[in-house]
Amino acid sequence: MDEEERYKRAKARVEELKGFYEHLTIYIGVNITLVIINLVTSPNVLWFYWVTVFWGIGIIWHAIDVYGKLGKRWEEKKIKELMEKEERK
Repeated sequence: MDEEERYKRAKARVEELKGFYEHLTIYIGVNITLVIINLVTSPNVLWFYWVTVFWGIGIIWHAIDVYGKLGKRWEEKKIKELMEKEERK
């Protein structure tokens, strides 16, 4: 693989990670705000957790999408490493 192709792949990976971290940051900020609003306006009726749970499921899917690829790359790297080690014997 040439240098330009490796750069494009690395840049795409950074964009994936950046997107996930932005999504997670917004999730945390919005949910903190919703908890405060809920507790100030209607402390006897807790409704904020519906947003937290269902949006949280989306965050988990996003994390699996982003970091699941990382697991595959680790496998490929480890296979290559073991093959090279075997060649040296």
